[in-house]
Amino acid sequence: MEEVLRNQEVDATSPTARRQPRTRILHVTFNMGFGGTEQVIRQLVKNLDPNRFVCEIACIDGEIGAIGKEMEADNGIKIHSRQRGSGLDWKIILWLRKLIRNDHFDIVHCHQYSPYTYGWFAHWGTGAKLIFTEHGRFHPDRYRKKARFINPLIARTTKSLVAISSATRDALVEYEYLPRHKIDVIYNGIAPLKVSVVRRETLSKELGLKTDEIVLGTVARLDAVKNQALILRATRALLDKGLKIRLLLVGDGAERENLEALAKKLKLGPAVIFAGFQTEPADYLSLMDVFLLPSFTEGTSMTLLEAMSLGIPTVATRVGGTPEIVMDGYTGILVESGDLKGFITALQTLIDMPKKKREIAQQAKSRFNKCFSVQKMVEQYACLYETNRNT
Repeated sequence: MEEVLRNQEVDATSPTARRQPRTRILHVTFNMGFGGTEQVIRQLVKNLDPNRFVCEIACIDGEIGAIGKEMEADNGIKIHSRQRGSGLDWKIILWLRKLIRNDHFDIVHCHQYSPYTYGWFAHWGTGAKLIFTEHGRFHPDRYRKKARFINPLIARTTKSLVAISSATRDALVEYEYLPRHKIDVIYNGIAPLKVSVVRRETLSKELGLKTDEIVLGTVARLDAVKNQALILRATRALLDKGLKIRLLLVGDGAERENLEALAKKLKLGPAVIFAGFQTEPADYLSLMDVFLLPSFTEGTSMTLLEAMSLGIPTVATRVGGTPEIVMDGYTGILVESGDLKGFITALQTLIDMPKKKREIAQQAKSRFNKCFSVQKMVEQYACLYETNRNT
């Protein structure tokens, strides 16, 4: 009886809920630290209709992470955590399986490939339906022999496969041998950023920004795949043209020391600001006149969406899912990967043509509201959950 009651917990005020028990979803991921995948999970958990869905999260890397702790404290979200060992850790599989069975989850939603592997093994015999979302790809992408044999098999017993862009879907088909007809594309969505004018002005003064300076910037981990070195070189070229430029790099990571050394070599001095990791990067993002995304690969960049929500034009590389977000010449400017000259030219265009820059900014915000809102993403996943639960 206790088992039946738990599976049928409902909000008595909801007619829909009285007709059918709420759908119970277990999100399986690495951890809930700062990153695009974690932000997507947070948006889903916080914005799904609580009269229709109950969500919990399982982290397989032993750390709940900053976003997870915030969700526990502010929203009362239940987060499970266990550290996996090397290789395929069967203790993690058994742990997940016990969670799924004891808490009567209807859906196991796995985010990224390794959590998908563990979720696939764990869901067998529990009655739960399995969903896998691929949030991005490594660079360079590569073929794996075992994927040719294993992935088509596990795909057959997975209810739904999701990619966050058409480019990501294409990579799943080519490199992971997953069936194209079974992969849905659901773009990431976020709530538009809101920034305090007072806080923005205070931060600008703290950073020593001047009103006649053009602020270029990005928010990302400092990693070779993000190619921030190209931004530093582009900044040097623009300074040499006599432009008043400040470069704002928000984030931290393995490449920080190398990037700082390159900035010193290029004699950028105070023209570049290494702001480090920020728990609230929106204030920094709001200071940027142009958002830069020079990555070698991207899925659906959450910081790109955040910049668009603030009406900031973008110069980005034509890689991964970025061309599906940035309409070249309309909501931003796209250049080829690694093309320093093209990047400089694109920036010069926006700087020299302020009217065009304002138009692009307005169009970027409009496109965000139409295509990449959190409501649109949540509605698509809600439909997917309910369809799979009932089939």
